[in-house]
Amino acid sequence: MKKMLAAVVSRVLSGVATQKPSSRVLVASCNYSKQATFEIKKCDLYNLEEGPPVTAELTREDGLKYYRLMQTVRRMELKADQLYKQKFIRGFCHLCDGQEACCVGLEAGIRHTDHVITSYRAHGICVTRGIPVRAVLAELTGRRGGCAKGKGGSMHMYAKNFYGGNGIVGAQGQLFEAYNMAALWKLPCVFICENNRYGMGTAVERAAATPDYYKRGSFIPGLRVDGMDILCVREATKFAADYCRSGKGPILMELQTYRYHGHSMSDPGISYRSRQEIQDVRSKSDPIMLLKDKMVNSKLATVEEFKEIDGEVKKEIEDAAQFAITDPEPPLEELGHHIYSSSPPFELRGANQWIKFKSIS
Repeated sequence: MKKMLAAVVSRVLSGVATQKPSSRVLVASCNYSKQATFEIKKCDLYNLEEGPPVTAELTREDGLKYYRLMQTVRRMELKADQLYKQKFIRGFCHLCDGQEACCVGLEAGIRHTDHVITSYRAHGICVTRGIPVRAVLAELTGRRGGCAKGKGGSMHMYAKNFYGGNGIVGAQGQLFEAYNMAALWKLPCVFICENNRYGMGTAVERAAATPDYYKRGSFIPGLRVDGMDILCVREATKFAADYCRSGKGPILMELQTYRYHGHSMSDPGISYRSRQEIQDVRSKSDPIMLLKDKMVNSKLATVEEFKEIDGEVKKEIEDAAQFAITDPEPPLEELGHHIYSSSPPFELRGANQWIKFKSIS
């Protein structure tokens, strides 16, 4: 009798041990669509006879990848906000939460070997270009493990084929052409303007005689794109890249987007716009929500899958933040490195003017 009872208990416990979590059981039993086609907003054109398509195909694999990337950028920026308020991040810090469809959509529309240069508010582009989140956050906190060894901060981050965020407004175009000529690349060029509806704290309607930035190239063709829809950004980017690669010359793309934070961390963002305006954008045009709804409604994924991704991303960001506040700062004698390619040692004055440090480039 005891042996029979033991055998029954053993079978029950074995069944419990091998049981899958409920969410994974549900995911495994779902009948997914592998691909779906969506209508996207038609782009406004300037000096162009035709533009990007008005429909876009999305595979389940790509959709989940885009969602994870956008959620990673969103949570990273929210964590950066927290670290700034805790004074782990100092100086300038420009966050891009709300604009995730721009950086992820742009990367989805080009090749990884393409060259990219941008202005500030570049944290999202850093991630899509391949910089790990921990290296971005560590750069913001000024630590040795940052992507620029803790010496670049929010505006100066670099990766392979990514020539950094540049703090001077409008400088990226001239800098790219300087790289282009110096390296004799002779590359086609797509100029991209992220119009988040405000120039610092001034609404675009008040800041410019015409807010049609996609027409500002004069003889250069342009298109205005819905920057809150990742599929629209992706298709427009593919169109623009193909246009340039075919030898037709440069093109200007205006991405109409929105930022949830103020211009920088010193800007509360509500003195020139209302909280209600921000909430309206969040509830109607949030890029992460729009992609999620598309995929759920077309049976490309389930709500449970997105919750699982959210949990994984949250853990990744928490681990990255912990690294960013515990990694050592670069030593003082290294602060002058990489300023010149070759030069004799020079002196750096510390906070105390009587103490000086030798630095070797």
